[in-house]
Amino acid sequence: MATDLERFVEAEGRAELVKEVRRRIDAEGIRYIYYQFPSVTGRIMGKGVPAEHWETIAAKGFQLVYGATANLFTDRHGNYIGYGPEAAELVGIPEPETFQPLPWDPKVARVWCICFRNREEREDPGAFLTSDCRGNLKRMQAAFEEATGLHLRAGTEPEMMWLKLKDDGTPSVEGMTKPYCYHIDQFSELQPIIHKVIEYGQFMGLDMIQGDHEDAPGQIELNFGFDRAERTADNLSTFRQICKAVGRELGAFPCFMPKPFMGVSANGCHHNISLWRGDENAFLPDTDDPQKPSQIGLWAIGGIMEHLAALTAVTASTVNSYRRLWDTGFWAPVFADWGYQNRTTALRVSAPGRFEYRSVDSAVNPYLSMSALIAAMWDGIERKLDPGEPEERNIYEAMEAGKDVKRIPMTFGEALDALEADEVIKKALPGDMYRVFMHYKRDEWERYCATVTDWDVNEYLDVLP
Repeated sequence: MATDLERFVEAEGRAELVKEVRRRIDAEGIRYIYYQFPSVTGRIMGKGVPAEHWETIAAKGFQLVYGATANLFTDRHGNYIGYGPEAAELVGIPEPETFQPLPWDPKVARVWCICFRNREEREDPGAFLTSDCRGNLKRMQAAFEEATGLHLRAGTEPEMMWLKLKDDGTPSVEGMTKPYCYHIDQFSELQPIIHKVIEYGQFMGLDMIQGDHEDAPGQIELNFGFDRAERTADNLSTFRQICKAVGRELGAFPCFMPKPFMGVSANGCHHNISLWRGDENAFLPDTDDPQKPSQIGLWAIGGIMEHLAALTAVTASTVNSYRRLWDTGFWAPVFADWGYQNRTTALRVSAPGRFEYRSVDSAVNPYLSMSALIAAMWDGIERKLDPGEPEERNIYEAMEAGKDVKRIPMTFGEALDALEADEVIKKALPGDMYRVFMHYKRDEWERYCATVTDWDVNEYLDVLP
């Protein structure tokens, strides 16, 4: 029986796509290719290979240790996260349709890859590598579509802060502009950066649509069009790589850390989501109420509300993410509720046929977040979960009036506990993916808990007598 790897390489139409890439390589003078995939944290991993070897890599792939899916990091005890040194090497096979020259270095191209278990493994040789979060999202979307006829489309709102560099070239914790929200003059201060990002984004196929200055130092949001979830995840990853390249060119540091400053807004990455049946938006209202989502939409909201605590571990996936939730007064979505145009809740109906999932920040791995949202909505639809009535009041006023509203997890440790107890969201992290994610993130939380910070010293150094 053919393996997953063999079926992938021999898929109908792929041979012609491989030849088309060779034609582009020769015509456009490509000398070098990055074969890449995202790790558990969304970092871009892979290998660089001279373009002469394109056909060989397209057929046989490249090899890299399994631990590359966990950034090849060690935990605080010195153990490699996810896979030890005795583990086999993955096989990365390129998707020729994703081949794209890099506008900042036209002799270099990149291509996204799907990861497989090694051909010589005793168990499941050549099977899909389940710690490949990008491959998992593709398979999750396909399974959801086959079972329900629906698929997830999404757009993201990637906020980020452009920071000044120190004299030694390392980033400072100082934004390049003043924290004036929607201020055109501050936006103009960053215009050289914005022009470059838009130019490179358009070259790489992103439909760049709008942008603004947000209300933190050096903070801007540049948006690109929505698409199927798997393509939006690729586009967000590409956008981040573009920003890094522009930062190197123009002497600035693109910061996707959720909360580098207190007292100003954090870097969010709201996900605007909708379910589609073919080219029909299944969330559009099916009653006379122009705001109320369809029945499928309400069940989908019910699924997200049901699993919000576990979702938070995936969508607010760093210790620093929770600084965003504790810095009150900046519309951080700390309450497990939903409403229409209500920015004090975790989920709002931002437009007819579209929800804005707000409990997500700029450090998110979009392949994991999209998979987890599919799992939550799928469960809501299957179980016909009622989300309750939308909260149209400011949530703080509603609570003062006596409404009992739960908070989302307020520490990373609490969120990880919620994920550990949620079998539905764990299905979005299949096979090795859950084990690798939990090892990586438990270690991150434990390293934080085992660290003496400046706050500790300032608070307790002179505590007695």
